[in-house]
Amino acid sequence: MGDTMWVRRFLLEYLIGERNLARNTQQSYRDTLCQLIPFVSGQAHKPVDRLAMTDVSAEIVRDFLSDIEVRRGCSVATRNQRLAAIHALARFVGEHSPEHIQWCTQLRCIPYKKTTRAVVPYLDKAEMDALLACPDRRTSQGRRDYALLLFLYNAGARADEAAHLTIGNVDAISSSVSVLGKGRKQRQCPLWPDTVQELCNLAGQRPPQERVFLNRCGQPLTRFGIHAVVERYAVKARANMPSLASKRVSPHSIRHSTATHLLRSGVDINTVRAWLGHVSIDTTNVYAEIDLEMKANALARLTIPSDRKANRRWAKDPALMAFLRSL
Repeated sequence: MGDTMWVRRFLLEYLIGERNLARNTQQSYRDTLCQLIPFVSGQAHKPVDRLAMTDVSAEIVRDFLSDIEVRRGCSVATRNQRLAAIHALARFVGEHSPEHIQWCTQLRCIPYKKTTRAVVPYLDKAEMDALLACPDRRTSQGRRDYALLLFLYNAGARADEAAHLTIGNVDAISSSVSVLGKGRKQRQCPLWPDTVQELCNLAGQRPPQERVFLNRCGQPLTRFGIHAVVERYAVKARANMPSLASKRVSPHSIRHSTATHLLRSGVDINTVRAWLGHVSIDTTNVYAEIDLEMKANALARLTIPSDRKANRRWAKDPALMAFLRSL
């Protein structure tokens, strides 16, 4: 590619050197470029090694984003995620190469698409209890799966956070766990005694640098493996809890359940924000907005005047009525 150096510098110098972004973010940006470059090559009728940055025109980028939605069938959120990577590339090139400023401006003017915010899925307490009751704790795999589900619920952890949890992250003395979240942000979460016990049993005498959750081959569970575990038990739980049939159960819906149940228990929203590792409280506010039970309780506290005659006294006040008619 004629401007290969810009792609290399963007991936290595910017994403890793300057921003030190999380590995998943780096992979997302890389995947965007892996899709974009062949698309531009086809549209510009040039081989990849002869492309220049200016070949990535605003018109072609718009066609690329449309292709993502129409041909690939991706959501608006995915389209916006790809556009964010392209915006970041354009900004990086524009900052380091004055001759590309106009090109950068044209790409940066491509707008994100508005999308309706989906309702946050969460499980009620009874549904969560039904899910936790599914693993057969008489077997080693069942004990591991129970510990995993309990940890996800207790800490409100993401699948990737659970996958990277090490034995040394669990502090049995203080009954807490250190979680490395998005943006390499570290947070401490309190643990129930049962969670501590299950995690310690799982760790055994293994060294602190080893991962807590391992697969049958003794290798660390990946986030995809954790998704598979949760989905497998969701199928089992639906047999005893029919209400789960209409809900998508995943590690993230368990995380949403943690937040919702904490709020229902009276935990203040700032504590929930720190518990989940949200940077902005606006992200956490969504749980207060969607919880119908909390809204119903708030409504029950409101008092409605029952004396309808008292509410209509103003209508019988001649002076007030004359004043109103004069306006």
